[in-house]
Amino acid sequence: MTVRVECILPLSEPVASLADYRARGGGEGLAAAQLDPAGVLAELAASGLRGRGGAGFPTAAKWASVRGAGGPNTYVVCNAAEGEPGTFKDRFLLRRNPYQALEGVAIAACLLGASRAFIVIKRGYRREIARLRVALDELQAAGLLGPSPVQLVLGPDEYLLGEEKAAVEVIEGGDPLPRVFPPYQVGLFARRDARNPVAMNNVETLANVPNIARCGAAWFRANGTDDSPGTMLFTLCGDVRRPGVHELPLGLPLRVLIDLVGGGAASGSVKAVLPGASAGLLTADQLDTPLDFEQLRAVGSGLGSGGFVVYDDSACIVAAVSAFAHFLAIESCAQCPACKQGTHGIAAALARIEEGSGSDQDLDTLLAKCSTVTGGRRCALPLGAALLVRSAVEAFGDEFRAHLGRPCPRPRVLPVPKIVDYDEEAGRFCFDERYRLKQPDWTYAEPEPAAQERSA
Repeated sequence: MTVRVECILPLSEPVASLADYRARGGGEGLAAAQLDPAGVLAELAASGLRGRGGAGFPTAAKWASVRGAGGPNTYVVCNAAEGEPGTFKDRFLLRRNPYQALEGVAIAACLLGASRAFIVIKRGYRREIARLRVALDELQAAGLLGPSPVQLVLGPDEYLLGEEKAAVEVIEGGDPLPRVFPPYQVGLFARRDARNPVAMNNVETLANVPNIARCGAAWFRANGTDDSPGTMLFTLCGDVRRPGVHELPLGLPLRVLIDLVGGGAASGSVKAVLPGASAGLLTADQLDTPLDFEQLRAVGSGLGSGGFVVYDDSACIVAAVSAFAHFLAIESCAQCPACKQGTHGIAAALARIEEGSGSDQDLDTLLAKCSTVTGGRRCALPLGAALLVRSAVEAFGDEFRAHLGRPCPRPRVLPVPKIVDYDEEAGRFCFDERYRLKQPDWTYAEPEPAAQERSA
């Protein structure tokens, strides 16, 4: 692995205006794509860019599947509905440099011949929306968005808005309920004779595209590994001395992010790390695992959207995992049996164990549901719940059994780290304290007190 710190992007200095962005080479990637679309597509494929929001699917392959689907209309969607617990990198990127992500959208639309492009974002992300609106107006006035119209779509706060099939529903005016078919197969405004495929990528993925178009695949591959090239934005929060959003070359050990960049555990030592709500828990003896897609998958976890929540020795793993399972149960849409019979049952069994009223039967039920919860699912939410809970019970079985029928031996409030803001100057995340009132029907319990935020 080669590390060239001077090439680490996109978290360079904040970009204040379009003039500032153009002075740094902004717009040159789109010009290259318009001049030689086949050449830029080849560079994208050679770069090995992989999605920065989930499974790490190769971007060029995703776009090729959309190009090959045919039909009268093709669409591009930028998924800015970031909502994974412990993650803030897309919002941070939009605050610092919305132009780069928007140029990525324009390049994608150019290469795919898209009739329209959309940016889906939660309407509560006011700072990010304000920056996007200004940048869109500036780029449009300067003719730097290409011929495809770009529309901002404001959606609800629900977690599932970030699921690609649910995002398509919201663009069409519906609720964030996942469809059966992925959008590259059945896309926007589809009919029997027009599937209208969609290429959907998250903010960070698209923000990498202009640099690849402008500087080439070799430049991008100067960081990272052969299978996981480039850099990635990582959100680090929880029991660490220096929480924040950091950009590192892929392939460095997780320990570098936590100990060197994050300053190590806030007290004692690292006990466990949760990479969001949809991957297996990592233990202290796995901190030397490289931050790349294959290596983390090999140890039963995942890179996902690059969010890592650290818990030190003072934390109760049962309480932490119960909070995440409750989050997934609340955010599920209950369209399919996988969540109605599985995810909710997992959360309920964990809640009983965490509060001290659980039994051996609850623990057995928990593991049994983790093995069956994935059947008939429309999205990856129940799969994430099973991966997280099973890995936690396997790694900390003694701690779970110590909880059965007795109070928590490590009493400490551990709410789900749903980040609502980041104070970069102070180096603190603010979590959504109001979330404790959210109910399975996505309403909030009465009475609704004024939303409060806890800094961490």
